[in-house]
Formats: sequence, structure tokens, C-alpha cells
Amino acid sequence: MRIHSKKKNIVVAVLLVIGGLYVINHSDFLAVFARSPETVHHKLTWQADRLVSMESWIDQADYLSFNVSYQLLAGVLPTQQKYLSVGLSSVKRKKGSYLVPTLKSIFSQSSPEERSFMVVVVLLADFDVSWRVDTVKEIKSAFASELEQGHLLVIHVPQDWYPPITGLKRNFNDAPERVTFRSKQNLDYSALIHYCAGLGRYYLQLEDDVFSAKNFLTTIKKRVEEQEGKKSTWATLEFSALGYIGKLYKSAHLPLLARFLFIFYQEMPCDWLMNHFREVMTQKETILFKPSLFQHMGTFSSFQGTYNKLKDKDFEEDVYTNPSAEVYSDMSTYQKHFPKLAWDAGEGFFWGRTPEKGNYLTVVFTEPTVVTGIFVETGSGGKDILESGEVEMGHNVVATDKEKSCTEFESVGAFENGKFKMQELDKKYSSASSCLKIKITATQKDWLIITKIRITTKPTLPHQ
Repeated sequence: MRIHSKKKNIVVAVLLVIGGLYVINHSDFLAVFARSPETVHHKLTWQADRLVSMESWIDQADYLSFNVSYQLLAGVLPTQQKYLSVGLSSVKRKKGSYLVPTLKSIFSQSSPEERSFMVVVVLLADFDVSWRVDTVKEIKSAFASELEQGHLLVIHVPQDWYPPITGLKRNFNDAPERVTFRSKQNLDYSALIHYCAGLGRYYLQLEDDVFSAKNFLTTIKKRVEEQEGKKSTWATLEFSALGYIGKLYKSAHLPLLARFLFIFYQEMPCDWLMNHFREVMTQKETILFKPSLFQHMGTFSSFQGTYNKLKDKDFEEDVYTNPSAEVYSDMSTYQKHFPKLAWDAGEGFFWGRTPEKGNYLTVVFTEPTVVTGIFVETGSGGKDILESGEVEMGHNVVATDKEKSCTEFESVGAFENGKFKMQELDKKYSSASSCLKIKITATQKDWLIITKIRITTKPTLPHQ
């Protein structure tokens, strides 16, 4: 009975959304979008066109029209669809700005190849024209190359195109100022998402005060492929647990999402609406990947400059999803802290009893891999660290009855204070490796915890 009732509620919710869209499309409610654009400051250029995707039924034959016009303030529209479009909305803050550092992080943490497979769209959503002019100048100065190459677009939607954002109903007993802020934010995201509908195969929603993990696009691509391989329905993949950060959508769903946020813009915050959208699209459970690829860097909120210390505990800046591999060790494992847990993403770790000289933990890659960086962390709370050890790379996989390994190993460096970190290995070891070994070089009394083993590799990029 409960299951039947739940299904009935979902059906009713969907019908209400569609009914609301129909009514709005045939009423004067969207008339606000038919007004003349505001007078644009002479230093900002106007362009109303965008790259439109006709893959979604909602945009075919102009169903449920969504008549937003845009100012293209900087950048050159790409001539073909990218793999990923990344959207950020930014407004004037009372205490500092994080927009430029956020953009620097996105581009600096991506390889040149990765940058060619994505386009970043920044919506300057503040109505202060002087702030927009100054911000565009700053962006043009810092990202001239990205703008010229079509990797970065800066847009604006004039105030005349917004429905009322003041005098709205106070759901959740929020103060009127808070209701106005979150309602406008929903409208900002709605316009941004609608603009990005045809720019990429997938869309990533970020905020304007985040730091990105290295090679995040490559990790996202791998996770998407894994999810698609499961043949299960998904509407949202999450690469951060925080707010409206790191949420990935299929571009075919963006016209619906844009309208969904617009219709219910005054009801609740955007991240809550996002959860309802996921459920309406029949994805019941959250799909959250760890480690997180994006970290909140801001100290002060864009809402009235209030202090915000929110951080994602699962964020890893330099190390990401490892390639497929098998992991072996000749050390006795304590309880269920198996060797593979140090390799896999998440909170698990390997815990071995009384390591002796010559003991090892060996990672055998499923496919030979060009390793560019290695990070290994041992110990917990200053205990059970690796006192003496080294990392080796191996070639030529061989298998026995119990495990796999390599016939040839070469040392690449030693541990210091229980940690190993090395970058740009491919400059010295350019050929693909098949194994990575952590070798104990001196017997120690304490047990050994290997918290994490993370590597970076030369990315395999998708076709555009």
C-alpha cells in the first residue's frame, strides 16, 4: 500500500509540473521575457545567439518556449559541441571575490588536452553594471588565451528578463532577504543551465568559490563510463557533497532542469530543488563519488557576506580515481583492512601486522599505464607509519597460483616521514608500467597502516 501511494505521489508531482509548464506557456506569466533589453554599457558587447541543442523533445518545435536573451560579454562561441560544459554563476560580494581564483583552478588543474574538451560558462548575475565591467576586464586580463580559444564564455541576463524576486512567500520561515537571495539564485541557475544546453554532452554545475582537483575531467569521464556500463537510470552524478557544487547532468536533461528551477524558483533553495528533480527523473538514490573533485574555498558567503567555513572532508587535491588494478601483499592483514582498500577511493585503508624487511604491497595494473605522479600516505595519528621503505615501478606481469607481480622492478624513490610523493615521473620513466610496489626496507616493531595510494596518469580523453 505504501509503495502504491509513493508511486501515486510521484505521478501527481510530474503531472503538476507539466501542467504548470503548460499554463505558464499559455499565460502572460512569461511576458517578462518579452521586454526590450536594458541599455548595455558601451564596454560590453551584445549577442543573443547561443549554440542550441535540438536533442531534447522540449526544445523541438519550440515546445514550452523559454525566451531568455543573453549578453555575451567575453569569449568566442565554440563551433562544435564539447564533451563537458561547466557552469558558474557569480554576483558581487560584500567581502572579496573568489571568481578569478576559481577559474584559475579549473584551467590550471586541467591538461591542455582536457581544456580542449570543455567550455566554461560564467554568468555574471549581478545587476550592478560597473561591477560587471570591472569583472569582465579582470577576466579578459587573466584569461585572454582561454577566451580566444573558446574555452571560456562570460554572459549576462538583463534584469528585465527576471520575474519578481521581492515580496515572495516565506517558505521555511526564511527572512525576506533570504527568500529574495535564494529565489534569484534559482533564476540565475535556470538561465545559465538553459544557455549551456547545447554546449557539451554533459554539464557540470559549480559555484564561484571552489578549488578543483587535478585532471577532474578525466576522472568524470571514467565515472560516467562506469555508470553508463551499469545500464541503470541516472539524472545526477555528484562529485562533491556540498551544496550545488560538482553536480553532473546529461545535456539532454538541461532544458527540463532549467524550466524546473524557473517554475519553482521561489519555493526552496536550488540544492533542494536539485534533489527533487533527480527523484522526478526516477533516480531514487544519490550517486556520490569519492574522493570529491571540488572543494569549497570561500570564507564569506555571497549572501550578505556572512562567514562560511563549509569544507568537503572527502576532497583530494592532487590525487584521484586510480586505474583498475589488483593489489597483493605478503603481510598479514589485520581484520578486514585488506590491501585493496589503500588503492580504492574512499575511507578504507590497509593494516598489516609487524612488517619485516623485504615485505611488500604490490599493485598490478589491469592495463599498462604511463604513471605521471605517485602519492602514498601511511600511518594514523602519528602511529603505524612506514619507517623505512621505497616505491618501485615494474614491467612484465607474471602470475602464480596465489598472486600476480612483475619480473622487473626499478626503484623510483624512498619514503620520508611515512609519506611518498613524486610528480612528473613520465619525464624519466616514459614507458608504460604494469606494477607499482611498496617495499619495506627495514623491519619495524609497529604495525603498518597504508592510508592511501594514489597515482595520476596520462589522461585518455573522449571523442568530442
